[in-house]
Amino acid sequence: MKKFRYLSSDINKDLKSKMVFVGGARQVGKTTLALSFLKPSKVSHPAYLNWDISSHKEKIIKHQLPLTYKRIIFDEIHKFAQWRGLMKGLYDEHGKTHSFLVTGSARLDYFSKGGDSLLGRYHYYRLHPFSLFEINKKPTTGDLKHLLRFGGFPEPFLRHSDTYSKRWTRERRQRVIHEDLRDLKQVKELSLIYLLVENLPIRVGSPLSIRSLREDIGVSHQTIESWITLLENLYMVFRIPPYGSQKIRAVKKEQKLYFFDWSPIPSLSIRFENLVACNLLKYCHYYEDVKGDDMELRFIRDTDKREVDFVVIKNNVPLFGVECKTGDAHLSPAIRYFKQRTSIPLWFQVHRGHKDYGDEKKSGRVLPFTTFSKEYLKI
Repeated sequence: MKKFRYLSSDINKDLKSKMVFVGGARQVGKTTLALSFLKPSKVSHPAYLNWDISSHKEKIIKHQLPLTYKRIIFDEIHKFAQWRGLMKGLYDEHGKTHSFLVTGSARLDYFSKGGDSLLGRYHYYRLHPFSLFEINKKPTTGDLKHLLRFGGFPEPFLRHSDTYSKRWTRERRQRVIHEDLRDLKQVKELSLIYLLVENLPIRVGSPLSIRSLREDIGVSHQTIESWITLLENLYMVFRIPPYGSQKIRAVKKEQKLYFFDWSPIPSLSIRFENLVACNLLKYCHYYEDVKGDDMELRFIRDTDKREVDFVVIKNNVPLFGVECKTGDAHLSPAIRYFKQRTSIPLWFQVHRGHKDYGDEKKSGRVLPFTTFSKEYLKI
């Protein structure tokens, strides 16, 4: 593994002219990434201020900031009610001589709305878990098995322990709900939200039924919807909408849900689909955050239940479709069907094996996900 993450060089460039905000799931590696821009890269560095550390919090409130250092890190600062005004003032007064990196386990673009405007003063990045290509530029089936088994979060991935991974996942879930969610919004029914989160893994990869969840949890449709949105803002889950075309009777309102941590999903085939979804979303977010493109991740499903798992869209133009399969014997008939009726130029069916055949431009290509990551994602 490399010492630095895939966003390191891009963030370093942007710090020369703007503030940089880095959001992402709890324990995805934001603090380690931020500290890599300080020497020595330790939490005890005077230029590192974490709102969750009492002594740091006092310094922030009293504006006792380490301005003798040209690069300052603020961690979890969005939990401070006046953080927008603080960062705006710092940038306006010291932006030409100092650089500021802000990290948080929630959507900092969500927190930046309202109050003092930070528009034009920062670039926003979303840090993702390890993808297949990030852990190895020439990924192997062994790398894929390891990533499927332990997930892409650095700590359990690097520990190589099933017991540790299960304990870590359970403890992280509890902290997100009982700490991060509480900081994001005053929610009283934390036990019911925990029940919701426990009900979601079995629904991964299928059209998400809010009605079914409402009946299982015993709350309103609007409440379930608002709770899932909160979980999205905390980078615990994400949803993708359907892709439509004039020549297919596509579903319009259904959505599919996935987790940023796919390791607890019981079904290996669905876990693989979730892993692919995360790798594709990481690809989309990279091109949005670094290149400035408008990216979308969607799926195709028609009223006759033909489906292809994913479609990646760039600046309103579809780039490619991706279907996930356990085996590698046959090309999905849905790819042939949708290829004839949409303008999507490239079609892939990825799997966990070794076979590679077909043509992505003509009939569709069946290939290992390791090969697809190396040739097309590269993030």
